[in-house]
This record gives sequence, C-alpha cells and structure tokens, in this order.
Amino acid sequence: MIIAEFLPAAPHVQWQYARQMGVRHAICKCAPELTGLKAPWDLDALRTIQKRFTDAGLTVYGLEGDQFDMRRIKLGLDGRDDDLELYCRMLRNMGALGIPLLCYNFMAGIGWHRTHGDVPTRGGALTSRFDAADIPASLTEAGAVSEEQMWENYAYFIRRVMPVAEQAGVRMGMHPDDPPLPVLRGIARILSRPENFERAMALASSPNNGVTFCQANFKLMGCDVAAWARRFMEQKKIFFVHFRDVRGTAQRFEETFHDDGPTDMPALLKLYHELGFAGPVRVDHVPTLAGETNDQPGYGSLGRLFAIGYTKGVMQALKIPVD
Repeated sequence: MIIAEFLPAAPHVQWQYARQMGVRHAICKCAPELTGLKAPWDLDALRTIQKRFTDAGLTVYGLEGDQFDMRRIKLGLDGRDDDLELYCRMLRNMGALGIPLLCYNFMAGIGWHRTHGDVPTRGGALTSRFDAADIPASLTEAGAVSEEQMWENYAYFIRRVMPVAEQAGVRMGMHPDDPPLPVLRGIARILSRPENFERAMALASSPNNGVTFCQANFKLMGCDVAAWARRFMEQKKIFFVHFRDVRGTAQRFEETFHDDGPTDMPALLKLYHELGFAGPVRVDHVPTLAGETNDQPGYGSLGRLFAIGYTKGVMQALKIPVD
C-alpha cells in the first residue's frame, strides 16, 4: 500500500513534515483560492503545482475535492455544460501529467460539515463534532432538492465525464456524503448508503469508476465496514482509503484519535492488505494538539504526525509493504 498525505497545494511546512516522515506521495486540492493559480483545467497551472511537489521530493498521486466551483454541475443549473467541459479538460490534463486519481464528492450546497470544531478530547486536544440537533431548520439558497433530482444531476455528470476519465487513465473514486445523512437542510445526499455506490457505478460502467473508501463514513451508515470493503474489493472498486475513526452515529458523532476510537484500526489495515489493495491510504481528520491554532479543525499538523506514525507502525508490525 501507499501512504499518501493530504497536503496544501502551495509550499508549506507540512511538505517537509511529510518527507521527514518518509511519505513520498501527495494528495492535494488545487482550487484557485488555495494556489494563486488557475484551476487545474489549465494545464500550465496543474503542471506548475506538480513541479513544485516534484522539486520538494513529493509525487502528486491524486487530486481531492472540488477543484473549482461545482455548484452548477451538482444542482443541475444553467451553465453546467460549460463547467463539465472544464471538468473534462481537467481530467485530460491529469492524464497528460500522469496523475492517476481523482477523489470527488457529489455533496450539493453543503460539503463535509461539522457543527463544532473545538470539543475537548484526550489530554485537552480539540476535536470536531457533528450534531444534527444543531443544524438550522431553514433551507439553503438552493432550496429543496429531492433525491430524484440529485440522482438525475449525478447521472448527467458521471455519464459525461467517465468516458473522458477512462480515456485519460484517471480513476475517479467517489467519496461518501459526510455526514452520511439522507437530507441536509433540504438537499438530498445520495451517497449516504453503501448500496447507493453500486447504483452510482452502474450509471457509467467503467473500470475507472470506483470508490474512495472513507471507512468512518461507512461506519456511520450503520453498515458492516469490513463486509463492504470485501464487496467493493471483489469488484476491484476501492481506489483510495481514508483512514480515520469516529464515535457515535450519523446524527451525532465525534472524530477520535486513531488509537482511541471504537474501531479495530489494525484489523482494517490488515483486511485491506489481505484483499489485495495496493493503492493510497491517507489519514483523515485528526484532533488539534496543544500549541496549535485550531483554524482548520481536523487538519492540524501535530495530529497528522501522530496519525501517520501510528499508521506506519501498525503496517510495519503487520508486515504490510509500504511505498
């Protein structure tokens, strides 16, 4: 397996931390507001970002998240065809530069969401919490969007982009809705049940159409995480693993330290290895430790150092080869 790290797309001390931890593969979000460049549908912009990482001793393995404004695509608004053309151009650029993975989501209006980012946990570290009771009852500016409409929007999207992804050699791993609730402020969230991933993949059958297996979200769906990992791997559909743990239910949960949650984390790493998964694994949301600012809950540097060290130690103990 490959240990990858989610890193800022502009040079940052976290790049040095990654190399010092022996991590060589980067996952990044290249949205213009984060890079100072054009979106990755511009070949020169994406090439510049890739070169920055290469010069720092890191290989860009994949892109993650919305790389530019996806609102018109996800909500089926006028102008989405123009945005889809940019999306396809981005996929072609990724193929041309040898970037093989795109982790994407189809959360419309509201992306991954937490209601609290400063919940005390072990030793006074701060973690994030989601509590549906604290979500406003009002609709967003998008209004009410039905499940049927979201499926129509998704089908329109995936049928347009998947042939391009396949031709470019880019594997697209769909990320679960986070939190995996059926509706959030009136907007349906269609990737909130494990069986819906199979429905989504059937809409555009391709070896390049697969899953980002964010194990904590599948846990919050109430499913057997190990059983679904096996099921997806039998179909060769897990392209990327997000390695994290939570305590609670989809209605109310908290992020945990990697060694302090209810899930047998070493057992899952062992399972992925035994199932033949050889792709990238990245640690996900971590608590903020003492001495850090908490301006990006879930993405503090010290917590990630701990989580990566924990993950590498488990893999070494289990004799799982690591790139």
